[in-house]
Amino acid sequence: MNSQVTASGNTRIRLLQAAEALFIERGFESMSLRQITQLADANLAAVNYHFGSKELLVQELLSKRLDRLNQERLQLLAACEQEADGKPLHASAVLSILFVPALRLSRDPAGGPAFMRLLGRVYSDASPFIRDHLQEHYRPIFGRFFEAFSRALPELPRNELGMRLHFILKSLSGLLAGEDMDELIASLGMGETLSDAVVLARLISLLSPMLTSPFGSPEQIEIVEQVMGQADAAAKATDAVQAASGQVSHKSFGVLTMLNESNDGA
Repeated sequence: MNSQVTASGNTRIRLLQAAEALFIERGFESMSLRQITQLADANLAAVNYHFGSKELLVQELLSKRLDRLNQERLQLLAACEQEADGKPLHASAVLSILFVPALRLSRDPAGGPAFMRLLGRVYSDASPFIRDHLQEHYRPIFGRFFEAFSRALPELPRNELGMRLHFILKSLSGLLAGEDMDELIASLGMGETLSDAVVLARLISLLSPMLTSPFGSPEQIEIVEQVMGQADAAAKATDAVQAASGQVSHKSFGVLTMLNESNDGA
């Protein structure tokens, strides 16, 4: 009896682990139950027995991974606000509150090294199922942090703040989904061994301008318009180069080969 319970428990864990690995690699829509069961060395009946469906399996996976993270974030936010004694937190502090628990859990054996990549996939996955799940289960948490950012940046209209936060989340999610955390830390360290505080400070310094930099200032618009003014000429020049390259040879030599051949002929 005990061995059957142990085997059943191991199968459930293997299915969750397999679903997580495939979700990180492929996303929700591109992974199948057959792939999950093959990776978990289980059968389709095991999924039905333990979870009922692919959707319910992934829901449990996300709850196991995200619920603890978001509870820690809320606790940390409340503690920092209490310490601030009613004053708005700095935007960098609010970003830190989002990142510190995630980094801590990624270093915890229970979280595992894939935790950050899982977060990146969750927030970048385009599946309506994942989007709906996040909205349904974590809307109050999103709202709580939005208000903290709003107090930190009172000069920003709420719709503009929402747009800026959306771009930060998408940018960071794409980075985390495609990068090993150790490689990301090494990139930020630029050859140095850094503390977690310095790593996060550097990451936040890259993201903070997305919250605070001028939004389409007259100077920025003028610079972009100057570049756009050269775009047609650049396109015509590119057409001419490609046409000339096609006349020289049907092989795709490119511009450098053309220049070398010209020098050889000279």
